[in-house]
Amino acid sequence: MSLPKYAVLQKPRGDKRTYAITPRIAGGFATPDELRKIAETAEKYHGTLKITSGQRIAILGISAEDVEKAWEDLGMDPGVVSPYSVKNIEMCPASFCKRAKQNSMKLAMKLEKRFYGAATPNRMKIGVVGCMNSCTSANSKDIAVLANDEGYVIRAGGSAGFHPRLPDDIAENLNDQEAFDMVEAIYLYYCETADMGEKLGDYIDRISLETFKTGVYERYTLIQEEQKQ
Repeated sequence: MSLPKYAVLQKPRGDKRTYAITPRIAGGFATPDELRKIAETAEKYHGTLKITSGQRIAILGISAEDVEKAWEDLGMDPGVVSPYSVKNIEMCPASFCKRAKQNSMKLAMKLEKRFYGAATPNRMKIGVVGCMNSCTSANSKDIAVLANDEGYVIRAGGSAGFHPRLPDDIAENLNDQEAFDMVEAIYLYYCETADMGEKLGDYIDRISLETFKTGVYERYTLIQEEQKQ
């Protein structure tokens, strides 16, 4: 039996099979209408709502025959397009925070639009924060964008899974556009050269940080040159 589209099978209980669906909520910022849709859909199909660590709201306990109808009622994109894609771009509310050093929400939303559902060798998470407090646990993400008084710091290779790993420093003192381009360069180099199924942190460990940074900066330079043309 194939899985319903954009649904996750939950723990089977006897012959009963239920699924979870998670609509896309960019950066965790939802409109009242979106929240009403999610609540009404959960109520209609007898689901349970769960706020996820990825800044979304999952509807749990949906039967297989109701999954497609639930998506139609929601009228929203799925939170995760594929296991081999950018899973989410988590961000802090920097525009509203007194501790923010940069207005990172603008950059984060630009990254969310660019990388939502983008194909990768393995699942990828990106964290963007307005200060070094890292309120979204950005240092546990594959790519971390952190802000200080001088601009943005970019790190890569973080993980909080079975093999926790702190990220490596890739660049610092970047402005908004430079930070966006550096994330693009990391993404491109990873997708072009890593093995299928290989997490970014594992890939860096395999080829060495020096080799990784060399490849990333080559692509970053190309991106910068293309923008000047």
